[in-house]
Amino acid sequence: MSNMLLMPRLILPSPAGGSLSDDVAVAVRDAIAAGELVEGTTYSVYQLAELLGVSRSPVREALLRLAEAGLVEIARNRGFRVVLPTAHDIEEIFEIRLALEPAACRRAAEHATDEHRDTLAGLVETMRGAAERGDAASFWPADRALHDALLRAAGNARAAAIIDQLRATTALLGPPTTATGRSLDEIHAEHATIVEAVLDGEGRTAEQAMRHHLESTALLLSRADRS
Repeated sequence: MSNMLLMPRLILPSPAGGSLSDDVAVAVRDAIAAGELVEGTTYSVYQLAELLGVSRSPVREALLRLAEAGLVEIARNRGFRVVLPTAHDIEEIFEIRLALEPAACRRAAEHATDEHRDTLAGLVETMRGAAERGDAASFWPADRALHDALLRAAGNARAAAIIDQLRATTALLGPPTTATGRSLDEIHAEHATIVEAVLDGEGRTAEQAMRHHLESTALLLSRADRS
């Protein structure tokens, strides 16, 4: 049975140049991460459209995209259900990330523009400041933006979009620090090593540092999911 009471705080994000279906997808993804939409409950497309103040068409389009990403399951003629990632899902996600991100860091070190380098340096500094303050709310968006900036510095916007969606899936496991057992300072240090190598033009070092970061994160997330 659909349940409207579990969706009271669903809101569209501030417009950022994307389509309405993009905004709906972000709203649903954020609601899942916040526990407003819970696993095992079937939600109505009509209710979701009403809560967000949009027509059903962008809601359906957003849900189809989220279903392709494995975040929801479409219940024909009934609505949709939340699907939380399993240990196997995490393994698959990090296999893809390991195939894309380390090599991208090497290319970024070799081909990044001055603008790319300034962006990377600014983001890692934002992470450092947030870690020192214990400000997770500022830390994690900067973390996500840094990974995106590295891929774009490598010249691969499509890979950046793929990785962003994969990170959204693993984020449903809960706050990354809680899931992995690492502090914000430790996570910042891993990223700082990657960025330093990119800024120094050390492609091989950047590639190895990103591989180490991803392998460590995958192992810790898998352990947390099995505990």
